[in-house]
Amino acid sequence: MQSPKDDPSPTGRFPVGRRQIFSWCLFDWANSAYPTVVITFVFAAYFTERIAPDKETGTGLWGLTLSLSGLALALLAPIAGAIADRGGRRKPWIFGLSLLCVLAAVGLWWAVPDPGVALFLLILVGIGNLCFELAQVFYNAMLPDIAGQKYLGRVSGWAWGVGYAGGLVCLALCLVIFVQPDPALFGLDRGTMEQIRIIGPFVGFWYFLFALPLFLVVREAYSKRPPVTVAVPEGLRSLWTTIKALPRYGQVGRFLLARMLYIDGLNTLFAFGGIYAAGTFGMSFDEILIFAILLNVTAGLGAAIFGWIDDYLGSKRTIEIAVAALTVLGAAILLVDSKLWFYVIGCAIGIFIGPAQAASRTFMARVAPPEQRTEFFGLYALTGKATAFLGPAMVGWVTVLFDSQRAGMATILVFFLLGLVVLRPVREVASRNLGSSQGNPNEGGPS
Repeated sequence: MQSPKDDPSPTGRFPVGRRQIFSWCLFDWANSAYPTVVITFVFAAYFTERIAPDKETGTGLWGLTLSLSGLALALLAPIAGAIADRGGRRKPWIFGLSLLCVLAAVGLWWAVPDPGVALFLLILVGIGNLCFELAQVFYNAMLPDIAGQKYLGRVSGWAWGVGYAGGLVCLALCLVIFVQPDPALFGLDRGTMEQIRIIGPFVGFWYFLFALPLFLVVREAYSKRPPVTVAVPEGLRSLWTTIKALPRYGQVGRFLLARMLYIDGLNTLFAFGGIYAAGTFGMSFDEILIFAILLNVTAGLGAAIFGWIDDYLGSKRTIEIAVAALTVLGAAILLVDSKLWFYVIGCAIGIFIGPAQAASRTFMARVAPPEQRTEFFGLYALTGKATAFLGPAMVGWVTVLFDSQRAGMATILVFFLLGLVVLRPVREVASRNLGSSQGNPNEGGPS
């Protein structure tokens, strides 16, 4: 059996070595600090507690900002991917978008605790989140060139696991070095919240430092492509052709629809997990933080371990196992009243969150036509955001209707079940020339 070190790139352009695989995975370690620290934990709380006029207004503005950046991603990702495929390179896009995200994070140092800077902070967060997500489109599209077909599942799982670990390590360092010490270290002024504001530049430095191996070590296979002035119109034409052709290629279209459903469930689970823990189980902020750390640790381990299962059984079966387990365990956690059992079942849920995400990326890498891979990952990003509002809306509406958080959270199970139903007939087959005017419409499988 070949090792990843000996497995040639699918393009035949260069041998894929362990250093390149490690460097590619390390980018997940680098950029995961941004959503974990800035978007989910530290600055979300800082904005609502210290900058916004009140918590309710702050929560609404924060949600609106992320929704707008998600909408921009849904519109821009397929377009950028199509143009990049015509231009032939992905690393320059990753570098430029990552640099913008880093600069947006550094700019958070100037977000003083004053309502007057609310718009400034929200603009930085919106730009940073958009650039982070767009960079992922091009990064994901590099996976087949890095892993080779035999190791797609393992490398994707390793990277996802490393990403969870990176976000958690960065968060832990921020808490230990900046947030918890009193008086604050390095002469930081707690009166003006410098111990929180410094986390923005720290995350930017973390992202930049650990992203460097991707740009310095990983070699990108590409052929000479047309200049930007030609690549842009060609990319737009290709995207439009692909979108029109999708209904004829049932395998990819069904997969994207299925992913849209179960990822909606996952995103909603993350968004409301802490709220459910606090409201139903009366958990304190410290307890919720501990639970979040445990959830991320088990998710990272699950993604790494299931990488082997992905390569052995296939991405589709891995997704089905993960989403089915999430459905069963999700139902179980809604039935328990014990805080201990909430922790236990919650950690079990975490084991299957990572594989559902990592195997989805692997599936897309396997079925997307090589010459249109970034374009298809743009569509992949679109389906992850197009209906992101639906899950939270359902949870909120049902919670109010039945006056029960358990009833509201139960709607997440519906998204998982629908995703499984739509995914079931999908066959894991490679697509070629999808969307091409010369392509055979039957190569992607029957509709």
